[in-house]
Amino acid sequence: MAKLVFGMNQSLDGYVDYQGFAPGPVLFRHWIDHVRGLTGSVYGRRMYEIMRYWDEDHPEWDTERQAFAAAWRRQPKWVVSRSLKSVGPNATLVEGDIEAVIGGLKARLTGEIAVSGPDLARSLTELGLIDEYRLYFHPVVLGSGTPFFAGPRPPLRLVSTDHVGEDVMRLTYIPA
Repeated sequence: MAKLVFGMNQSLDGYVDYQGFAPGPVLFRHWIDHVRGLTGSVYGRRMYEIMRYWDEDHPEWDTERQAFAAAWRRQPKWVVSRSLKSVGPNATLVEGDIEAVIGGLKARLTGEIAVSGPDLARSLTELGLIDEYRLYFHPVVLGSGTPFFAGPRPPLRLVSTDHVGEDVMRLTYIPA
C-alpha cells in the first residue's frame, strides 16, 4: 500500500508561496532526491500549472535544475481538476470521484505518492487519505498568501524533526 504525503515549503507564519522564497542548494538537492524516489504525485490544478514549468528545458538551467526536471518528467502524475480538459506528458486527469481514484492508487501502488497543492490536500485530508504531513519551515514571514492548511486543521502527532540545509526545519506529522 502506498503512503500519501503532503509536504511543501512554507514561511514561519504558515504560508506557501513559490515566489516568496526559494530553496537553497541543499534543500533543492533534497527535493531532487525526494522526487526521484516517489511512486508518483497527485496535483491540484493550480500547483500542476505551476509545475508545468519543468516540462520544457530552459537554456539557463544548471545541472541541478536539469536533474529536477528529469525526475519530475519521469514520475507519473495524477491531476485533480474540474476545469482542465487535458494534461501534459506522463499525467492523468482525475475528474470524477477523487476518493475512489486516490484511494485506489494507495491500495494498488507501493512507496510514496506526493500530494501537491494546499486545496487538494484539504480535500484529501477531509477524506482521511493523507498519511503524513511534512512542513518545511523557512526563516521568512510573509504575512499573507495561501496557507499550508487550506481548511480545518487536522489533529496531528509529531513524529520527527530535522534540519534540511542550513536554514530549513522539517517537521513531520501523522494524523492523530
